Amino acid sequence: MAVSMLELFRTLTSFSPPRTNLADAPWEPFLPWAIGQGLASLAAYNLEYRLGSAGSPEWVRHRLLSLYQGMANDNVMKLVNLKRAIDDLEGRKIVLVGAASFAESLYPHVAFRPVIDVRLLVPSADVEPLATWLRRSEFKVEPGLTDRAGAAKVLTDTRTQIFLHGGLFPEAGQNEAVLSRTTPMKAFGPSARRLCLEDALLVQVLLMARQGFEVPMLEFIDLRELCQSAPAMGGDYSRPIDVEAVRSRAASWKLNRALWSALEVVKKLWPETQALVEKLQPELSFPVRELLTRVVVNPLAEVGRAEGIKGEEALRSLLAGD
Repeated sequence: MAVSMLELFRTLTSFSPPRTNLADAPWEPFLPWAIGQGLASLAAYNLEYRLGSAGSPEWVRHRLLSLYQGMANDNVMKLVNLKRAIDDLEGRKIVLVGAASFAESLYPHVAFRPVIDVRLLVPSADVEPLATWLRRSEFKVEPGLTDRAGAAKVLTDTRTQIFLHGGLFPEAGQNEAVLSRTTPMKAFGPSARRLCLEDALLVQVLLMARQGFEVPMLEFIDLRELCQSAPAMGGDYSRPIDVEAVRSRAASWKLNRALWSALEVVKKLWPETQALVEKLQPELSFPVRELLTRVVVNPLAEVGRAEGIKGEEALRSLLAGD
C-alpha cells in the first residue's frame, strides 16, 4: 500500500521515526512542498541517519542532504554573528524569541531548525539603544519595512534579518511580567535570555496568529515540542508544563481562539500529542470550535497545501478575543 503525504510527513518530522519503506512515497509533490515549509534538514537527517534511506530515490536524498549541509552552516553563521553582536552587553534583557532560541532548546541538532530570521524582545525603552548598538556589527535599520508580527524595527546586515520587539502587548504590565519570567541564555552573553516554557508556547501562537497563520509548517513542530516539554532535550524546556498558567495567560492575552486553533492543528498532524494538547486547550463553545475547525484548522493541517488561507483580515478578526 502506497505511503500517503500525511504518513510521509509524520515519519520525516519525527525525532524518533519508525522504520518503514518509503520507496512508493509521493516524493514528487512532497519534496518541493517540504523544502518550502522548512522541513528539509530534519527530513534529510531522518532519511540518511535514522532510516537508512528507507528505499527513497537517490535524487531525493542528494537534494535533501545538500540542503541539510547548507542549513547547518547557515544556522551556525547566523547564531555566531548574533552572539558576537550582543555578547559584550551587560545589565540588559535581550530575549531571543522563536527560531534563535528553539534551534538549540527544542531540536536535537541545530541544523534541524532553520533560523530564517532572528527575533529579539527588549523593554520598549531599549529598542533604540539596541538598534544603535547593533550598528557596530553592521546591522542597519531597513526603513519602510513593516512586520506583520509587530516588530518595532527590522534590521539587517544583508545576511540576517533581526526583528526587534519593544514589547508584545499594549499593556506595560503584561510586557514587564513576560520579561520578569525569562531565564538566562549564557551562551549568547550576559544579557541574553529566553522566554519561560509557558510564555514561549503562548508567544509562538501570538506571533503566528498576528501573521494570519501564514507561517511554515516548521512552526507547528515548534509547538509540538513545546507542548511536550522538549522530550528530546535536557534543557530549560524539559520540565512539566504548567497547564493552568498557559490557560490563564491565554485568557488574559485574549489568545483563547488562536491557542485552541494552533493546538488543534498540532493534534491533527501528530495524534500522539492528543492527551497533552487537550489539557492545554482553552474551553470554547461548540459553534466556535466548529467554525475554527472549518476555517482555520482543516486548511492548516492539510499536508501539501499550496495556497494560503483566504480572507486574512476576517481570519484575524475571528481569532481575536475569547
